[in-house]
Amino acid sequence: MEFSTSKMKEMIKDEGDKRVSEESAEELGQVIEMFAGDVAEEATAIAGDNDRKTVRAEDVREALR
Repeated sequence: MEFSTSKMKEMIKDEGDKRVSEESAEELGQVIEMFAGDVAEEATAIAGDNDRKTVRAEDVREALR
């Protein structure tokens, strides 16, 4: 999964009236991707622990706790 640089720039810019470098936007995308991967892995484990093949929204919420 890859997050677009333009979307990452938009996210940073929404937090303040600053210019955003290409490098910072790419770095944010990489961090979000790593975080999302960790959450997905934990949510999958939670679904498995509950004998389900389907990961539900509740599993993702639980993974964030």
